[in-house]
Amino acid sequence: MNSITKYVTMVLLGFLLANSIYGQTSKNRNKMKLNAGIITEKFAETKKFYTEILGFGITFENEFYLLLHTPDRSSEISFLLPNHPSQQPLFHQPFKGQGMYLTIEVDDVDALYQQLKKKGVEIKIEMRNEPWGDRHFAIQDPNGIGIDLVKYAPQE
Repeated sequence: MNSITKYVTMVLLGFLLANSIYGQTSKNRNKMKLNAGIITEKFAETKKFYTEILGFGITFENEFYLLLHTPDRSSEISFLLPNHPSQQPLFHQPFKGQGMYLTIEVDDVDALYQQLKKKGVEIKIEMRNEPWGDRHFAIQDPNGIGIDLVKYAPQE
């Protein structure tokens, strides 16, 4: 094997090895799934709000934990009672109602806006169009969490 052939072989082997390592790392990253959790004393009110107002379904529920999913099952959110003996102290303190928001992207923000108004849900930020093209409005859940309901503008 001449030196050029050896060099090309080494470059190709290096490329294949790097691609194999990168491919594994990339695959592992794709397995990550986020589930936001809120510790709340307002367990019943929260369940009612998300299921009856926003149409979420119940994935799992017991006396201290509630896992809900969006109507299309693409995302989940969980709620936990504070100070539950089954949980470590890190998960005991309840959310204090500030410094958090959720964004829910919907296909038809105008229809959802009308549905929520008919249900008597208080609209905290009226329907508006943003200069960058998004159309949205906001409500608040029983825990004080602002929920931005938005139809994103297509990116050009």
